[in-house]
Amino acid sequence: MSLAAGRPVIAIPGPSPVPDRVLAAAHRASPDIYGEELAELNLRVVAQLKRLAGTQAHLAPYIGNGHAAWEAAGANLFNPGDQALALCSGHFGRSWAGHMEQMGINVERLDFGNLPADPALLARRLANDTAGAIKAVMVCQIDTATGVMADIPALRDAMGDHPALLVVDAIASLGCAPMMMDDWGVDVLISASQKGLMCPPGTCFVWFSDRTAARGRTALTTPYWDWHLRADAEALWRFWGGTPPVQQIFALDEALRMILDEDGLFAVWARHAALARAVWATVDAWAEGGTGIRLSVDDAAARASSVTAITLPGADALRAFVAEQCGVTLGIGLGAPLPEDALRVAHMGHANAAMILSALGTMQAGMIALGIPHGPGGLDAAARVLAEPA
Repeated sequence: MSLAAGRPVIAIPGPSPVPDRVLAAAHRASPDIYGEELAELNLRVVAQLKRLAGTQAHLAPYIGNGHAAWEAAGANLFNPGDQALALCSGHFGRSWAGHMEQMGINVERLDFGNLPADPALLARRLANDTAGAIKAVMVCQIDTATGVMADIPALRDAMGDHPALLVVDAIASLGCAPMMMDDWGVDVLISASQKGLMCPPGTCFVWFSDRTAARGRTALTTPYWDWHLRADAEALWRFWGGTPPVQQIFALDEALRMILDEDGLFAVWARHAALARAVWATVDAWAEGGTGIRLSVDDAAARASSVTAITLPGADALRAFVAEQCGVTLGIGLGAPLPEDALRVAHMGHANAAMILSALGTMQAGMIALGIPHGPGGLDAAARVLAEPA
């Protein structure tokens, strides 16, 4: 007998759950795409996206996923053969570097494994680049696979006076963790709609500073990817390189209103942090007694507030059990040394305490059913965290 009937619990790190009111906002016919109503709504969404990122910088929106945003940034930042420095803390940092290499960019990697990028090592590498060959430093604020979070202000400080641009992938962090693009000195910021922004996948965004814009176009800047045409658009179609994604604009407007004007950004960040701590406390309890269960990131200060990666013997069997028997979907162990013994629990976007407790509770039920060793008191540990005063 399956107990999976009812509303499913989605605990994967994107696409994350979409609020009913966001789905309802998107569920309407397209108006005249040449009319003033949609154009004004689009401008409001652009302004809200800048608020979300903590910036007055330029913003270029695209129809696509995070990989499209990577390509958009690469096409505007680099000429073929230019040198970039990628700070990699997991699967997505390496994947991003590989994507740039396929575009003809020379990418040097500093790979930190499951650890956050080391500002001191970055400072030493840039100090050796006396000719200023490195055009940009690339880093994921949160690597979605490892659950590692980079200290962006510390990395910016480590760059000192080197002319390289700081390019940050905030796909798994924007709307979940603090991001203050202007105050932190980020030159290029990349994100997408399907994680902390609580919208369906299909739109992505690149914010870029005046210093970045001043570099002008490159040999890779084709008309479709040209962020100058989009950021400086005077007509709606120019923002999107053609027909706008009308339903996505409606969805984004509603989601951004919820995040920025109703909940408030500081409260949203605090909610994500509390849900993350509840997951960590549970995993620490399950780890007691040498069960082999552990958090992939040892240092709590370097853990993501949007997703937690866990080493758990028998993870694949557990994921199958909770999906088939309980209606809970967990993330795969992407990029883990032993993917069959690893999984991820997302706590990003439209997530609350009940959703996280249900995911953890069904995981514990699954470990009991499958005979997976685990320490006691996991759910009690989560409950204690969630009972703390806000």
